[in-house]
Amino acid sequence: MSAPAGFGKTTLLSAWLGGMEEDHRRIAWVSLDAADRDPASFWAYVVSALQTAVPGAGPSALELIASSDVSTESVLTMVLNDLAMAPTDVWLVLDDYHLVDGHGVANGMVFLLDHLPSHVHVMISTRADPELPLSRWRARGELVELRAAELRFTSEEATAYLNDVSGLDLSAVDVEALEQRTEGWAAALQLAALSLQGRQDVAGFIAGFAGNDRYIVDYLIEEVLEHQPEPVRSFLLLTSVLDRFSGPLCDAVTGRGDGTEMLTSLERANLFIVPLDDRREWYRYHHLFADVLRARLLNEQPGLVPLLHQRASAWYEHKDLMEEAVRHALEAQDFNRAAQLVELAVPIIRRNRQETILFGWLKALPADAVRNSPVLSVFYGFMLMVSGDLHGVEPRFEDAERALAAVPSGAAQPWAVTEELRTLPATIAVYRASLAQARGDAAGTSEHARHALALAGPGDHLARGAAAGFLGLAAWANGELSSALETFTQAVASLHASGNLIDALSSTVVLADMWLVAGRPGTARRLYQDALQLAEAQGESVARATAELHVGLGDIDREAGDLAAATRHLTSAGEFFERAPMTESRYRWFVARALIARAEGSPDQATDLLDQAEQIYRPGFFPEVQPIEAMRARIWIVQGKTSEAAEWAQTRGVSVSDEVSYLSEFDHLTLVRLLLAQNREHPDRGAFGQADRLLGRLLASAETSGRAGSMVEIRMLQALSQAFQGHRAQARGMLSMAFAEAPEPAGYAGLFIAEGAPMMELLRDAADHGIAEDHPQRLLDLTAPPKAQVPVPGYRLTSSAEEKLSGRELQVLRLLDSELSGPEIAQALFISPNTLRTHTKHIFTKLAVTTRQAAVRQGRDRGLT
Repeated sequence: MSAPAGFGKTTLLSAWLGGMEEDHRRIAWVSLDAADRDPASFWAYVVSALQTAVPGAGPSALELIASSDVSTESVLTMVLNDLAMAPTDVWLVLDDYHLVDGHGVANGMVFLLDHLPSHVHVMISTRADPELPLSRWRARGELVELRAAELRFTSEEATAYLNDVSGLDLSAVDVEALEQRTEGWAAALQLAALSLQGRQDVAGFIAGFAGNDRYIVDYLIEEVLEHQPEPVRSFLLLTSVLDRFSGPLCDAVTGRGDGTEMLTSLERANLFIVPLDDRREWYRYHHLFADVLRARLLNEQPGLVPLLHQRASAWYEHKDLMEEAVRHALEAQDFNRAAQLVELAVPIIRRNRQETILFGWLKALPADAVRNSPVLSVFYGFMLMVSGDLHGVEPRFEDAERALAAVPSGAAQPWAVTEELRTLPATIAVYRASLAQARGDAAGTSEHARHALALAGPGDHLARGAAAGFLGLAAWANGELSSALETFTQAVASLHASGNLIDALSSTVVLADMWLVAGRPGTARRLYQDALQLAEAQGESVARATAELHVGLGDIDREAGDLAAATRHLTSAGEFFERAPMTESRYRWFVARALIARAEGSPDQATDLLDQAEQIYRPGFFPEVQPIEAMRARIWIVQGKTSEAAEWAQTRGVSVSDEVSYLSEFDHLTLVRLLLAQNREHPDRGAFGQADRLLGRLLASAETSGRAGSMVEIRMLQALSQAFQGHRAQARGMLSMAFAEAPEPAGYAGLFIAEGAPMMELLRDAADHGIAEDHPQRLLDLTAPPKAQVPVPGYRLTSSAEEKLSGRELQVLRLLDSELSGPEIAQALFISPNTLRTHTKHIFTKLAVTTRQAAVRQGRDRGLT
């Protein structure tokens, strides 16, 4: 719908959609303004609106939008896949699109419109034709256009509006004159009707009515305002600074007591007021009307505008609506007050994890206002660190320390007196420890964490817990596992004592990771289960932590060989992540999903998921002990893409001559796999020797610090190396030692199975010789055709039925044998519902069945599920 302002586009859309039967419509309405020209803002509003119309649409899209490195097409692909599952027609309305039109938004719009499912429709209301390929869609018959010619009031419609709706009782001649002068422009007719109310010389007014669109609007708005009683006119101007308003808020801003009655009167008079709720408590002005009112107010009483915003800010503060209070203080350019309001809001923001709002406020404040507030300087630095800007962090901390030092001891402080201000020195030390952690400086992390402990009081549990946590992370990064476990356990206890449950639960994830490194997956599982029970009792308030715990349990299940349980946990995690704000740990879900895809024999899907994880990963609070790039290289090695893996090693700067440490262990073990793969076809005894010597040094490091989990993996690779060199007896001996090093061998199925066919051969040889008790046979049973729980990369299964089904079809069949619905299966596999239907059809054909239940029965009978 393309037409100038005031042609009734929004009204027509609203009335038409409102006339649909409710059972056959899902409407997502986005009212746009100029602030939405930024693509991230625009798509955030669009996805949010779609989620209200189609619950579950774009479960991860809002979090991805917050990452500047994620492409719009990646976000929209996720949303489109979910929209395809909507059970009925979906209407996305983009009202006032001209305010955001431009290349930044247009590129994503073209992609969206070119890939829309047939039952999803987009309606664009705009004052000018958008920068979109309209001619192409017009030629395809995919475009319906309504323009000013179709929207203009006819003489009959103008008569009905002016006389029946507005009650003017104009003659046919007068109606015709107005219709001709306005050319059927709805807004002009509406404003004319308002101006005509109570006039004696109707014919004279109509005769003098002339001008183009802009002048008509200006003239009629002036006429409307000038013909209102002074109390009404004053009320309109004074309340125009508000984006939305209620009676009590209007009273606070105007200093009068008639707000509720006035709003009722304005609505009855159709004076460009729009109700925002069914109770008629909150309203807004028509945007065009509000713009003119604000311009008039600014012209007549410019000095009054800041005072009105200050009054609005004070009212919102009294109601504990801090977001609006801060916004009006910023509009008033009362930056000192705004800064103090933000200081007061920090505890709530931190508790609710609304860092994006906080960052927006800090960027809106002048640099001096932030610099002069120690609390704001510190949290600005923290936000920079979260966003990945490590270089800008330290200067903010130094600003805070200078501001604190400038106030004489015992003097009144010019900032809001909060707990955050009292504990700020310890907080600065904690964040410096975090900054050192993000830079891989374990020594610096320990130094700053100890300083934080010295500054924190006995009852400052949050600061003490965070400091102890970073001491534990530093010890972990150094491979000092025993110290790390002891210190980090204390950290989790302190966080619980502080009442900061979200951080306590999230830290449990890290503690469980440490126990995995110690070779104790059973202990890690119990930690997760206990924490998850506590989190589920808290409900939505800890959704993010609940999601992280599900991811951790999914990892343990995958490693134990139970992919169905792992998938269920990740599905649950995804649902919780939808309702939680973006966090630094969100990337772990994509990594966990990638490892499941790899275990299921879908390496390409696994690398795609790792790419998504890499896009949202930010170095920060935890040691990077398993770099995403090295995970990707391991998949390439199993695929035989050794040149890509070799390029990774060169770019990463990993070599056999490096000093070994826990932080570089994952890279070095990946390099060992690369060396073994490169020399398998063309044996080079010297190269094998290099790999063996590196493994020996890694083993010594792991033994020294008690990293039993690392020792299992190192012994396993030593066994493979000996097998590739033809030393079968030595290979069996090393394999036996690998199982012996594991305190809980059953928890390491995924580690062995991921090595593919060579490991299967070695396991069979070990089983034939009675090596390592029943562990080799247990792993063989997990991958054998009768059970077929985990398809092995590079390992050909022998069941005739399994040969007929592709790897993807096997994945679908196994998920059909679960409680997941069709849309949930498609979401779990990152495919569209149409693709899922195609796979299901192929499965039915190959198994000679016609229903899901029959396919599941056949799969079980043939040992496929």
